[in-house]
Amino acid sequence: MENLKHFFAVDLGATSGRTIVGFLEDGKVKMDELTRFDNNLISTGGHVYWDIFALYNEIIKSLKIVAERNIKIESIGIDTWGCDFVCTGKDGNILRNPLAYRDPHTMNTMEEYFSEQMSKKDVYGITGIQLMNFNSIFQLYAMKKAKNDALAGADKIMFIPDALSYMLTGKAICEYTVCSTSQLLNPKEGDISKELLETLGLKREQFGKMTAPGTVIGNLSDEVKNITGLGDIPVVAVAGHDTASAVAAVPAEDEHFAYLSSGTWSLMGIETKDAIINEESYKLNFTNEGGIEGTTRFLKNICGMWLYESCRKEWHETKDMGHAELLNEAMKVEGFRSLINPDDAVFANPTSMVEAIKKYCADHGEHVPEGYAEICRCIFDSLALRYRQVLEWLKDFADFDIKALHIIGGGSLNKYLNQFTANSCGVTVLAGPQEATAIGNIMMQAKAAGLVKDVWDMRKLIADSVQLNIFEPEDKAIWDEAYDKYLTITK
Repeated sequence: MENLKHFFAVDLGATSGRTIVGFLEDGKVKMDELTRFDNNLISTGGHVYWDIFALYNEIIKSLKIVAERNIKIESIGIDTWGCDFVCTGKDGNILRNPLAYRDPHTMNTMEEYFSEQMSKKDVYGITGIQLMNFNSIFQLYAMKKAKNDALAGADKIMFIPDALSYMLTGKAICEYTVCSTSQLLNPKEGDISKELLETLGLKREQFGKMTAPGTVIGNLSDEVKNITGLGDIPVVAVAGHDTASAVAAVPAEDEHFAYLSSGTWSLMGIETKDAIINEESYKLNFTNEGGIEGTTRFLKNICGMWLYESCRKEWHETKDMGHAELLNEAMKVEGFRSLINPDDAVFANPTSMVEAIKKYCADHGEHVPEGYAEICRCIFDSLALRYRQVLEWLKDFADFDIKALHIIGGGSLNKYLNQFTANSCGVTVLAGPQEATAIGNIMMQAKAAGLVKDVWDMRKLIADSVQLNIFEPEDKAIWDEAYDKYLTITK
């Protein structure tokens, strides 16, 4: 064990975070979780913030455990959610905790920006990014209009994984994949658009050097070394955006695949060499985010298990039921009686998800589902059909044949939805790994250490390390008929 190279991964989500030590042994990647902790939003002064110092402190606490256990780590890598950022002053210190993407200050900012600065179509034409009010460009514009002191005094602006790496090393960078979520990056130029920065009154030098995943940022600062008891450990810019890390871990054999990162939200896409920005991608609101090794993650956000999770919170009679028991009950009822468009605006954040689903069905002349089993069946039928619709669009955009769909993340454990997805889409579904984001983080560090040569080397090793569950399409005629019904209802 002493000769194994260990890598320290920090994986931060919008509600919780964890630290993991990973290593390669006998041609497989293995992981041990060190710590798990909450990532709490702070509401104060009419705004919602992240506690960047608490997150930093959790990383420090975990690094102390590494030192105490005498685990020899080769490097450290951090991945997080996208869009949010930290401002630092000329003295190098953080000016204020970062605003969270859930803060309401951007509520009408998109429309104001489009009317005052640049059209919606022109912004999409530069960035190829799905237009959402919490994208960094609109957060920055809202802060500018509010005369936010942190922004006014900002010498540097760093996205969350870069800010935490900066707190560990003192080195300010701008990692490519997390920057790509900001709606500031021009993917054709591979850098932040100066044209967009001008609309915000910002300059390129306020952001760090554009840095590719797999690059060493710097070693731990003397301060961090003294606090933790560790030595000159390098911090690596992994794919800093968590979805980019997850897609890096898709255990595909070749490029002929689509992926579905399945959790509260579903992200379905393909990996391309270049960004796809045209009239059709704009109309369908597809997004182009940065991937590893110069690739683009061309994808669409789909409302995923949010529907099911929201309903489950309302169902008192299911509080003692496990997911497997609840899903078994759903499979006993007749399928396709009630279908919804999971991405309809009425499901974004309703007071009652159960009532929103019932009303949608009533408004569209369908059977109104009653009870948790019928509503669950409605959700899973509809998600599988929505996945087919998006996959059909992806096939039109792709310049290669899509022969398989890889489902990664927590949703890869849902065997019923995986089978429904295979049936609906008419392609082989390969489910796993569940821990794709953490694996992608560790493998990018392994690549930086020279243990794997490229993404395909990584993916082969990951495929050898995890048990994939395979689902083949069934009941084609039944699902084709259901898809026609879905299109009629949702058009």
